[in-house]
Amino acid sequence: MRTARIKLRGRTAVYHCISRIVGGQFLLEDCGQEKFRQLLWQQAQFCGLQIVTYCLMPNHVHLLVRVPAHPEVPDRELLRRVERFYGPKSPLAKLLRQGLQRSGRIPADLRAGLVARMGDISVFMKELKQRFSRWYNKQTGRYGTLWAERFKSLLVEDQPDPLGTVAAYIDLNPVRAGGVEDPKDYRFCGYGEAMGGNRRAREGILSFQEARDWRTGGLRYRQELWVRAGRAGRSGKVVLDPERIRRALARGAQISRPEALRLRIRYLSDGVVLGSQGYVNEVFAKFRDRFGPRRKSGARRLRGLPFPGLFTLRDLRVSVIS
Repeated sequence: MRTARIKLRGRTAVYHCISRIVGGQFLLEDCGQEKFRQLLWQQAQFCGLQIVTYCLMPNHVHLLVRVPAHPEVPDRELLRRVERFYGPKSPLAKLLRQGLQRSGRIPADLRAGLVARMGDISVFMKELKQRFSRWYNKQTGRYGTLWAERFKSLLVEDQPDPLGTVAAYIDLNPVRAGGVEDPKDYRFCGYGEAMGGNRRAREGILSFQEARDWRTGGLRYRQELWVRAGRAGRSGKVVLDPERIRRALARGAQISRPEALRLRIRYLSDGVVLGSQGYVNEVFAKFRDRFGPRRKSGARRLRGLPFPGLFTLRDLRVSVIS
């Protein structure tokens, strides 16, 4: 039985969403990644959500998405989104324009149907994946399901430390996989696209920093990624490789933050909620009925990892690091 997804309503929320291709097949290569990237920005703009960062790997995708608290969309803005999403000559756009011309407002039934598709991470992911599946199957002559399961989601506190940690973890996916040495060289991630000049990608990365200009914020984020990607401090000394890091952890040794983020950390995908102790406990209290009566608190430490200020809702014990 599937458990209901934890989603916050009435306040801004950020989700780390992960979805995998069926059978682990490497189907998202070359033109597939480019098409998914295009659809991602289109869908986010239509739904009024912000892509903080993302990474498209050949067999899975990571998205860090900010959902606004109250998606209030004036009629003119709703028409603009529909025209950009479906085209100004689409039947839906024509109906909306006719309504505005006749009565000065979009018909209530059309408006309700459109607004219901906005401000919800589940609807966003469902439509994005369906649109890509239809395109991919048509292009390749394939049929049937493309995605392995419903997407995973981690609710992330909208604060610099948790968001910066998850964003770096996402942008470092191609480095961990051995595809590139520097995430700026990977076209299909938020940081790589930001370095290529994409304004929306830059805004997403700047959204969890104090800096508001790319010259400052981009450099600061790059320094974080460069350290986390495998260089220790300014010395340029190469940090331990993943296998040696795992062996060090098995011995009970302390590892650094850069070393930890070179590993696949289940807390950052399966932890349900990630943030400060107070934030995780607040979400736990809000969804108290989802947990057994013997559980007294929500926040759980990230065992054996150098993230002292971060907690998750799930107390993972098996295969935490791979």
